[in-house]
Amino acid sequence: MLAVKTANVRDHFQEWCDKIRMGETIVIPDSENQKIYMINETEYNELQKAKQNAEYLTMLDERIERLNNGEGIHKTMEELRAMENE
Repeated sequence: MLAVKTANVRDHFQEWCDKIRMGETIVIPDSENQKIYMINETEYNELQKAKQNAEYLTMLDERIERLNNGEGIHKTMEELRAMENE
């Protein structure tokens, strides 16, 4: 991970893009003292997948908790078969 000033990125944008394509992460502090991260598509996709997995696991945990609290729907096999024909 490389920390770079905004002006340096602006002046040498193509060079930084080449480094990012090769797997480097670029960190640019902005005027509000926050950080901007530049990453390649593979890293971005991995982060998105991890985020979706975390959201899915949270949803599963919430549903398991609801089931444990008796908030689930209970159906017999006969009721499910009847629903199948509707």
